[in-house]
Amino acid sequence: METFILTSANQTDTAHTVPPVDWEQVFRQHGKKLHNFIRKRVNNHDDVEDLQQMTYLEVLKHKDKFLGASRPETWVFGIALNLVRNHFKQVRQRSYEVGDEALEHVTVDADPGIITESQKALNKAFEAMSKLPDETHQMLMLLLDSDVSYQDIALQLNIPIGTVRSRLSRARGVIRQAVDA
Repeated sequence: METFILTSANQTDTAHTVPPVDWEQVFRQHGKKLHNFIRKRVNNHDDVEDLQQMTYLEVLKHKDKFLGASRPETWVFGIALNLVRNHFKQVRQRSYEVGDEALEHVTVDADPGIITESQKALNKAFEAMSKLPDETHQMLMLLLDSDVSYQDIALQLNIPIGTVRSRLSRARGVIRQAVDA
């Protein structure tokens, strides 16, 4: 027969203490790798630098939440990945705002029906883009924002160029279908 020992909630398990982490040492040791990790996902050099600095700030701000369940650098890279994802969500939001700005530049003399139809088509396109898988959306944004080649995207994301072509072709088809609907 098994025996279970119950402890009260106010007793703490002192066997699992997190060893102190020298975060500056982790940053120095893995900074270049972190930079490359972010650069593989984000094309703009300034955004890469910003995201790396934001990663360092988030780590230092929340270092007390590190429980030692993984290596410190793994935790840092997880934070960086979350920041990259948030970055692309913000890019998606900004793309909606840019669409609205583009419509504001339509001449006043334009037919209101044409303006309304253009706005509807643009909104449908942005809605379709927001539903694309993250990696496909990232490829599309790289292509539109950075004016890079398919080969550059393939190298940056470490995938075959044929995969880039097929995903972007499907993405264009989805967007075209949404606009035509």
